[in-house]
Amino acid sequence: MTVMGTVYLVDDDSQLRKAMRQTLELEGMTVMPFPKAELALDALDENFDGVIVTDVRMPGMDGLQFFEHVRKIDADLPVILITGHGDVPMAVSALQNGAYDFISKPFPAERMVESVRRALEKRKLVMENRALKRAAEHSIDDMPLIGQTPAMERLRNTLRHIADTDVDVLVAGETGSGKEVVATALHRWSKKRSQGNFVALNCGALPETVIESELFGHEVGAFTGAQKKRIGRIEYSSGGTLFLDEIESMPPALQVKMLRVLEMREVSPVGSNEERSVDIRVVAAAKVDLGDAEQRKDFREDLYYRLNVVTLSIPPLRERRADIPLLFSHFVSKASSRFGIPVPQISASVSRHLNEHQWPGNVRELGHFAERVVLGLEGGQAAASTPLPRDDVTATLGERMDRQEADIIRETLEKHQGDVAETIAALGIARKTFYDKLQRHNINRSDYVPR
Repeated sequence: MTVMGTVYLVDDDSQLRKAMRQTLELEGMTVMPFPKAELALDALDENFDGVIVTDVRMPGMDGLQFFEHVRKIDADLPVILITGHGDVPMAVSALQNGAYDFISKPFPAERMVESVRRALEKRKLVMENRALKRAAEHSIDDMPLIGQTPAMERLRNTLRHIADTDVDVLVAGETGSGKEVVATALHRWSKKRSQGNFVALNCGALPETVIESELFGHEVGAFTGAQKKRIGRIEYSSGGTLFLDEIESMPPALQVKMLRVLEMREVSPVGSNEERSVDIRVVAAAKVDLGDAEQRKDFREDLYYRLNVVTLSIPPLRERRADIPLLFSHFVSKASSRFGIPVPQISASVSRHLNEHQWPGNVRELGHFAERVVLGLEGGQAAASTPLPRDDVTATLGERMDRQEADIIRETLEKHQGDVAETIAALGIARKTFYDKLQRHNINRSDYVPR
């Protein structure tokens, strides 16, 4: 695969310089030719993300002197020396002092191209690791909604615009895309609401017998075991924000009561005839499209329309790939701080995985991957198990079958929220086979378990 990049080509021989430039440009590289080392040095700084190819024997500043100046600017910048036969001993010495490679004249074009390609790969990794460390130094532990893509800019702008209103909000997004992060940002960016409580409840995580008491609270003796009065989540969030995740899982009978809360801003605890006023903003999230009657199923249409005053959509990670490096650096920084481990160097396989993986578990999956990288549990195997793009018509039959199998396993895990027993039953395979396939496809079951 051709590695795109910039090459500073320094040689006083105009014919050789022209020939090398053409060779490298045919490989898709950008070449900046210089007849003198002094000119290249003036154009160089520590932010240069390419490599240098320089002749050794030149008038004025020679290649070795140039190399020493380059090392002072950036010791990690790859320098490839072009040498005559008599210069080989000194080139070997330069190699021991940090030069990337030396090529003896005369040389086949492929020899130079391959050396430059490998040097560009190394430089790319160096620059990525530096960017990660810079981001780690300036990272904020709870920085919400990280991303520089237009979709994330629009989302943040919308949140800031509506933060100080009391409008209820419906958040749409795939599993792991950050729906609670959006709700939290909306709460924190509200001058009024941020002074109150942010209360989150996953409607799909509680049995029907418990969720009503959790939401509305109860009086003493309201039911068997109700020995103490309890303030419900709705009342506790008064003055702040109530976040209801997976609201499509709310029992139908409770939906009627929730509709009244939204319309009247009043709550009646279980076992009480008293109506208590509440000052709440409700942010609801669903894993399905509540606007689609088939997906909505038994979720009340009138409750959907009551919630659907403002709908915010979070794009999946695969549709905002430019945000992945920034998100990854944030998660690496958090994990490094949490585990007390220095920010690691990022390997080529991890870099490829970040660029090529489809991230079905979205931001949550990326965060877990970053933790494994910090712990040293990810490396060479990551890229090898990355599913091929769906439109890759050059894939072999075996590769396509592996990709399809991995996709089915991920979809089944997501459907059953990471539950092993339910996933194995749905797939119809043995437990050992299931775990073997997880390892083979580099699938982490915990990425699909709701938090």
